[in-house]
Order: sequence, then C-alpha cells, then structure tokens
Amino acid sequence: MSFLRRVPWRSLIPLVLLTVGAAYSLASWNWCGVWAERAPVLLSQAHGEGPLRAGAARVALVPPFPVVVAGYAPPRPEAGQADPPLHARAVVLEAGGTRVGLVSLELLSVTSEVLERVRAQASASGLGEVLVMATHTHSSMGGYDSRLVAQLVGTGRYRQESVDAITTAAVAALTRAAASLTDVKLEVGEVREPGLVYTRSGGTAPDGALTRAVLRGPAGPVAELLLFAAHPTMVPRQRTSVDPDYPGRLSSLRESEGSGVTLLLQGTVGNASVAFSEGQGLERVSGFARALAALAGKVALSPVGDPVRLSLARVEVAMPRPDASRLVPSLTRAAGDNLLCGSAQRVAEVGALALGPLELLAVPGEPTVDAGAELVRRTGATGVLGLTDGYVGYVEAPALVQDGRGESMRQYFGPALLERLAVAAELAARTAGFTR
Repeated sequence: MSFLRRVPWRSLIPLVLLTVGAAYSLASWNWCGVWAERAPVLLSQAHGEGPLRAGAARVALVPPFPVVVAGYAPPRPEAGQADPPLHARAVVLEAGGTRVGLVSLELLSVTSEVLERVRAQASASGLGEVLVMATHTHSSMGGYDSRLVAQLVGTGRYRQESVDAITTAAVAALTRAAASLTDVKLEVGEVREPGLVYTRSGGTAPDGALTRAVLRGPAGPVAELLLFAAHPTMVPRQRTSVDPDYPGRLSSLRESEGSGVTLLLQGTVGNASVAFSEGQGLERVSGFARALAALAGKVALSPVGDPVRLSLARVEVAMPRPDASRLVPSLTRAAGDNLLCGSAQRVAEVGALALGPLELLAVPGEPTVDAGAELVRRTGATGVLGLTDGYVGYVEAPALVQDGRGESMRQYFGPALLERLAVAAELAARTAGFTR
C-alpha cells in the first residue's frame, strides 16, 4: 500500500487500461469451440397395447435445510422449512407388457444429473422407461444445478445434498407406484378457461386449455394427470420457507377430494403467467389453486376402451451453439456466449408419449404457445409437456427470436433451437406411432 501511495495515479492509467483490455480480450476469445451438428439419435422405444394397469404414489421431498429458495436472481433468502411441504408424485403405467413411469417434482427445473440418477436407480428396480418432470415452481428448493449460469440466475449454490434429496424422493415415488399397479380404465377430456392465463411478453395468447386424464381403478381413481400452462410465480419472493406454489396446493386439494394422486404437468408455459388475482399474498395462491381445481371438475370425461395403446420414444438431439446476442450488450456478446457455453447442454432429449388418444411431446425446456403450436403442427401431437427430462431454457418461434420479441429475450440459443427440437420431435413421434 505504501508503494501505491508514492506512485502518481496518472501513471497507473496505462496499466489499468492494459489490464482491462487484456481481460476483455480474454473474455471475448472463442472458448466455445465447435458445436458439432448431427442428426437426432433414437435412444429408446417401448410399445404396448392391451388392458391398462396403473399405480401411483406421493412422497415427501424433504430439502437439506437450510436451503436456498430458487426461482429468481439474487438476493435469495434461505429457508429453514417447507410450508406447505414439497412432494414427488409418480404414476406408473403398464399395457401389453410395456411399463412407463412418470414422476413430477415440485421444483423449478430438472437437470441432467437428476434425470440420470433417477433413471439409473429406477432401472435397477425394473422400471426402464421414465419421464421426469418439474412443476416449474419458482419458490421451491435450490442448490441442485451445477451449471454456473443456473446457479447465478435461478438455483443458487450447488449442493450434492440437494441432488440426493430430490433423487431419493423421485425414486421412492416411482418404486411405490410400481408396487401398487392395479387394473384401471382411462378417461380423457378437456376444458378451456382463457381468463386464468395471459401473455406476458407478446406472441400468441394462451387459451387456458386444461387436459385431464383419469386412471380409474375398481375402488375409485388411482391417479389423474392435469396438463395446464401457467407460470407458478404467485408466492412472494422473500420468504423463509420453500413453497410448492399453486401446483402443490392444487394437487393436494384434488387428492383430498378423492381424485387419487394428482400430477400437474406444465404445457407450453413460456409466455403464460397466472392472471387470477383474487385475494392477497398466499391467499391469492390458494385462490388460483381452487379455481383450477374447480375447472378440472368441469371436464367432461370420455372413457377409452380396451385395448389401450401405451408407447414412449426418446430421441437425443444436438443443441445449436448458444447465442447471447439478445441477453447482453453488443460489446459483451462474445463474453456472454462464452458464459452460456460453459453452462448450456450440448445435447438434449425429446420424448413422445402415447397413452390412448393422448399423444404428447416431452420437451426439455419452456416452449411458448407459438413454439408449441409449431411442434404440434409438425408431429400431430395432441399436446406438449414442458420442463421434462432436462432444461435448455425458453423455446420461442424463430420469427420472434429474430425480431427480439416474445420470450426470445430469455432464450439461451438462437433461432435454430426450435427447428432442432422439432426434427427430433418428428422422429420421436413417428417411432411412438403418433396417428395424426
């Protein structure tokens, strides 16, 4: 320090400028390397047809307290409890000798690490085909994503204990569901209520569609699947409790009404936000859950006769190079690309699930309404499941990305992202036997 006091400050200016310039040049160097392009690869396929059996389970997801509350950029509070509790919910389906597991986690997202660990442990117990989904709750636990960008903008400091807790709950739910298989009848229906959702960033407005599939056993419903699209961002940000937001409240409410285990599956959620504003604070969250539960009760269900078709195809697709041009100032574009490259997935997985008349695409991110419509057009799917089997961020229509509209300001990749996913979705849909 005494040396610095004796040096005239003007003489330090060249050194400071040189240091800043060197740092800028280093950050702007292309550290991404080559992102190879290749055709999508079929990872697995399973087909069955016959009488349908199903089992379901709900297991508490207990965070390693204290744990950071995920969902937003810093500052983030730490939570010492869960209120209401978090859960993992699973449904296992079986038809014609084919068995498929679905597990829904009350989390912000699903990581590749969580996906691989859940599948490995489920496979060891005899369940080889599993889809892992997040409710996209922005007030749940964090600490489970090792990627730097994810830690900075959403999930907080990585902790192995968080991954362990999530994996334990998911595998327990799948195991218990598989152990409770019973004969069921499938019933499917849909209702729409546009007043419950709206567009937050432009693009096509969501239609408020809710698809309901009931798996009814001899003694009553074993489970129900509710496919709906709305961002779970209703819980106040600065809380010292983790919270499952409206998906957890909705599932618990439906279960208390005798629906069986209820899985809330997010659809094309990217530019849909909740718009129900009755009450304040947590009362508002509960009000939205009650409104959605009432809407589910209005669905006119149609029975699906035997045999029931059950199929799943999973396809791996190479991601395009990350593109930070819409996320950072132009002078820092190269540095932004480098930051994204260190955290972005180089490959991702797209799935196609057929259950009776339902033909659903499973996408590892947040497809917007326009992106979802394009995926449906290209594959004939009846719907799109977001936040499934990984997370590549937002997926917006290319035209909106090029114009900087819609959710493109939050998309990690360039306009080519949707096309890459769509080509993989077409292969998955053909393999799964989509009929439309």
